[in-house]
Amino acid sequence: MSNEILMPALSPTMEEGTLAKWLISEGDKISSGDLIAEIETDKATMEVESIFDGTVGKLFFNEGSEGIKVNTPIGIILDPGEKYDEKVHNPNLKSVSSNIKDKELIKEINDDKPLDQVIKLEEVVEQKSTISNSAVNINKTNRIFASPLAKRIANEKSIDLNFIKGSGPHGRIIKKDLENHDLNSTAKDLNNDLKKSVSDDSNYDLIKNSLMRQTIAKRLVESKTNAPHFYLSVDCNIDDLLTFRKKVNEEFPEQGKISVNDIIVKVAGLTLNKVPECNVSWTNENTKLFKSSDISVAVAIDGGLITPIVRNVEEKGIHKISNEIKELVEKAKNGTLSSDEYNGGTFSISNLGMYGIKNFTAIINPPQSAILAVGAGQKIPIVKDDNVVIC
Repeated sequence: MSNEILMPALSPTMEEGTLAKWLISEGDKISSGDLIAEIETDKATMEVESIFDGTVGKLFFNEGSEGIKVNTPIGIILDPGEKYDEKVHNPNLKSVSSNIKDKELIKEINDDKPLDQVIKLEEVVEQKSTISNSAVNINKTNRIFASPLAKRIANEKSIDLNFIKGSGPHGRIIKKDLENHDLNSTAKDLNNDLKKSVSDDSNYDLIKNSLMRQTIAKRLVESKTNAPHFYLSVDCNIDDLLTFRKKVNEEFPEQGKISVNDIIVKVAGLTLNKVPECNVSWTNENTKLFKSSDISVAVAIDGGLITPIVRNVEEKGIHKISNEIKELVEKAKNGTLSSDEYNGGTFSISNLGMYGIKNFTAIINPPQSAILAVGAGQKIPIVKDDNVVIC
């Protein structure tokens, strides 16, 4: 019995994915646990293992295919001695692939185009898809009734009248039927014209947005729209913090150096325990009050941003927190985070101090209810005991 390879849901928010790379080929013998593909999700690019034994019968999508819905068959594994039969194993493959290609065609050229051109293209592609999915040899067993003009046009354009449904009297094929039939050429010409208008404009280059960037943009817009943001800011004297960091690093060199950010994560976890009303997330029916402080730490990576999680911060020592953050950052940059290392979290910290940023307004990471934006430490003049001093 054959088994389908389905597009997996690699994160709770994943609705579709991109087939980044196949790690197998048709005809390969594989076992359960073998790596079969790299899938680009809304979070990262992850390797996927097979859960079946057998022979790879067919790979339904090429590398780089986008917009593949979760649970869509992307390949099939056959039992020993079994042969692949498209009609038996995947009769709907052609229409699924066609629809995805049509969507990619529209998506590829509709950015920054006049709305009327985009609508026209979508209508053309939709009509093309309808015709291709329902095409039958209409006149195969019947005599072809067509006007002389229609026959001449069909001959000039090499159109098979067997596939044309006439709209004239008694089903007679007329000129209009030939014009409506030539939708493929119309779509192709429109595609070329619109692409030409892009290539003729030398003021910018088009860079394709990764699935991660698209998801980040979507989630941040949803957050700003659905979660009322209000901002509180405070300047803190960090002399004691820096003294503590220096002392710890000098007394425990064998455990590695801790950073200012490590201390902030630890203090945030303890604070959330003291003020549990901040360690919550909102639903329409209830407010979730979390029992542990799971801190999401924003990490910039190639192509986007990801927030790996240090869990149960309130129970961990500063060196353990520091080592976990280093490991998570390394995994994030290598694209090897597991889903449980970045899904969840009850509170986020975004620190841009290392870039010299003094202050910024961070956007809440849904479904969390708060985020801490940390800026750079700097010496400034302040009033202390009625005297201006540098701190």
